[in-house]
Amino acid sequence: QVQLVESGGGSVQAGGTLRLSCVVNGPGFADFAVAWIRQGPGKEREGVSCVSFTGDHKYYDDAVKGRFTISRDNSKNTVHLQMNSLKSEDSAMYYCAATNRICTLWDLERYTYWGQGTQVIVSS
Repeated sequence: QVQLVESGGGSVQAGGTLRLSCVVNGPGFADFAVAWIRQGPGKEREGVSCVSFTGDHKYYDDAVKGRFTISRDNSKNTVHLQMNSLKSEDSAMYYCAATNRICTLWDLERYTYWGQGTQVIVSS
């Protein structure tokens, strides 16, 4: 059974930083592409960033490109999202999700496993 556990959310002022972590418990981590997906108040879910199985390929939504960095450590079954220069519009619940398919920021239905989420609040 695969379980994803996020941590690292919190409240920060605009311009601040946070580092989110996602630990994937269970077999087959190296076979998963992992994404960070967020949902703000009254908004639909949106893919923020994803990383391929090996970590060689990384993708970012235009809204976060240049500010967020995704990384994975296959030896620790962990994926991180470093978030710099945070803006109020980044406020959302952030979920990590895993798929055995190629990572994507648009077809969120392909993500089979989801964590419970970690809240990020950015005040201006």
